[in-house]
Amino acid sequence: MPIASDSIRRARPLLGTFVEIEVAAAAGPQTNAAIDAAFDAVARVHRLMSFHEHDSDVSRINREAGVRPTRVHAWTFEVLEAALEMHRRSKGAFDVTVAPVLQAMGLLPGPGGDRVIEPEQSLDNAIELLPERAVRLRSPGITIDLGGIAKGFAVDRAVEVLRSFDIPGGVVNAGGDLRVFGQEPHTVHLRDPRDPLRLLAGVELTDQALASTALRFDLVDGAPPGTSAIIDPATGNPANVAIGATVCAPSCMIADALTKAVMISGTDAGDLLEHYTASALLISTDGDVQITSDWRQAVHLAA
Repeated sequence: MPIASDSIRRARPLLGTFVEIEVAAAAGPQTNAAIDAAFDAVARVHRLMSFHEHDSDVSRINREAGVRPTRVHAWTFEVLEAALEMHRRSKGAFDVTVAPVLQAMGLLPGPGGDRVIEPEQSLDNAIELLPERAVRLRSPGITIDLGGIAKGFAVDRAVEVLRSFDIPGGVVNAGGDLRVFGQEPHTVHLRDPRDPLRLLAGVELTDQALASTALRFDLVDGAPPGTSAIIDPATGNPANVAIGATVCAPSCMIADALTKAVMISGTDAGDLLEHYTASALLISTDGDVQITSDWRQAVHLAA
């Protein structure tokens, strides 16, 4: 995204990526304080929901799986509620209990001690949300990972903080999961999942969120894209319906989660997108680009 000459843009390493915040330079004397507070909100989400942090809510829930409920922060509980709702509406395509498969693939650290990586029963029966923000995993074999939804939630919290400082507009971008707020439109450029060194399209956003996912790719070695890190809960294997998906939604948390459902369900995710007032661009495995009809005027494909 180009840097506007009249804007302030800062970045910090958080959430396993670089989080960038850009606001208008003329936003007021509290601008830097607002950006600091927004970064603090993202850092808090990281501490609460990281799979890697030993004392995060997620790690504490996983350690107590099948043993006892764990009381969590209100933000963690809110994300889990949204994850369960997305799971139900996506007919199981979005599932935070695929963590054991990601561990077996080496994409998440393995369990400590003698614990064995073993995928468990479906999410419908795996997680209980109890009064007073308590969470219980019903079996020791269940492990959750909120990596497919928490990054978007962090972006939303950062925007909320910036607005509380009366910042009129800007962009919060966490490694491609981003949200534009305010009345000024922003153009976001999308990388082509078929050839990640090329531009796919420019997308115009006004007060909207955007998230993308695609096959794994290393910009350093330049090798062709590999398999997807999105796991299809129905098979326990990487999703193979699409090679890339971008979702535009009112909130970044919803956009983030919907990219996984779209990568797994493909064009069958139409009703799900409509429910969340979201739009999508999908690149199928044969290379075709499909855009939902409500979004075609805002997506400008590269020549």
